[in-house]
Amino acid sequence: MAIYRFKVSFEDYDEVVREIDIKSTQKFEDLHKAIHRSTGYDPEKSSSFYVSTDHWIKGDEISYMPNQRKVDWGVSLMENVKLNSLIEDPHQKFYYIYNFDRPYDFHVELIKIILETDPNIEYPYLFKSVGIAPKIFDKNNPAALATEVAPAINEFDFLNELNIVPEDTEELAAMGGTGINAKEQNVDDDDEEKDDDQDTFADDDDYEEGYDSKEDDY
Repeated sequence: MAIYRFKVSFEDYDEVVREIDIKSTQKFEDLHKAIHRSTGYDPEKSSSFYVSTDHWIKGDEISYMPNQRKVDWGVSLMENVKLNSLIEDPHQKFYYIYNFDRPYDFHVELIKIILETDPNIEYPYLFKSVGIAPKIFDKNNPAALATEVAPAINEFDFLNELNIVPEDTEELAAMGGTGINAKEQNVDDDDEEKDDDQDTFADDDDYEEGYDSKEDDY
């Protein structure tokens, strides 16, 4: 029985790489779960592999937890498809999308075929790990970020050291910000006497330089 060694890399974070050894007769679901044991992500998310050309053009889809539309179209399921049934090239490529609700795109490439299994290894097996997987914002738990277990080989990543992820800014803004507080606007009516027929805001109110005129007076 042959062993396939796949190189798995983020499309947008090419410094983060995993190499995974897996039996040729194992399923795409096994590879899917092995990838996320190495990244620390939750594997129970709708995801898909696509048979790919050398230029990463997507072809036939193999899906995990597909939506009803894909089921109706008869999409292939990861739990049913063996890896060796779709290996047509010694450098076969698969385009992989994890979590369609908040997708990360991966390049998955067969880089080596090992003709014999190692009886001391349980497959799938993480052969090599380089870099720290980017953190994922958890919509169900805003205070928490999903992170991976420390990889075998680490490279310094300044954004990850600060727990900053560019993709998280929109969600943080929707929450009102984490560590970013919306500016409260107050009107101090006690410091100024107003005639009964005078508008709440006088035309000649002074505004502090640098503040937008649409803000309330202080």
